[in-house]
Amino acid sequence: MESQGKSAVTFREGVEACLPTVLGYLGIGLAAGVVGKGVGLSIFSILMMSVFIYAGSAQFIICGMIAIQAPVASIVFTAFLVNLRHFLMSMSVAPHFRSANLLESIGIGTLLTDESYGVLTTVLAKKQPVTVPWMNGLNIMAYLTWIAATVLGGLIGEYIPSPERFGLDFALIAMFIGLFVLQVDLPIRKRTRQTIIVLISVCVSLYLLMSVLSPELSVLIATLIGCLVGVVTNHDN
Repeated sequence: MESQGKSAVTFREGVEACLPTVLGYLGIGLAAGVVGKGVGLSIFSILMMSVFIYAGSAQFIICGMIAIQAPVASIVFTAFLVNLRHFLMSMSVAPHFRSANLLESIGIGTLLTDESYGVLTTVLAKKQPVTVPWMNGLNIMAYLTWIAATVLGGLIGEYIPSPERFGLDFALIAMFIGLFVLQVDLPIRKRTRQTIIVLISVCVSLYLLMSVLSPELSVLIATLIGCLVGVVTNHDN
């Protein structure tokens, strides 16, 4: 099947595909920087956190745990669990980059985020080819935007002593809601019954697991259950 719309081949096309994510990252990054500054982090600390952690959900959680003076070991372990979903995302995209060498694969996996994964899966759902340069353009543009936005947010945060009063701590949740809607729109129009079954299985399993496991493990296991249901229902079709 021939691809429709813009191709996903060159680095520049990857950058262009990232533009909607850039707009989202500007808002979320500013909020993350403001929240970081609000819990006492320096601009340099905010910069280093964005460079080396590069995970909006983890960075918001880390700031929250710093605010309650949680032990360092707890912060590290919690951030690890929160980001464990990236392992699943990397596994799912790996087959589409079989020609990539080891360094290229590490680069793609390291900079892969929920947002870039969402853009990638949308492109793949449209049967468009993807290449390593395109993925690098998508990932690197998002990475640089996030760093710049969080640092700028930290600078602005010096003048906002209570970011929660402005609802900035809700910014990440709003971003995920928007991302979820965009990712579900295409499959629910093409495979309505299958998509609804998968969503129901994830929601029900997540609800049941939350009563006995931590939220992070519950999300991970519910995701695996959703994947299993998706594979089975797809095979039936």
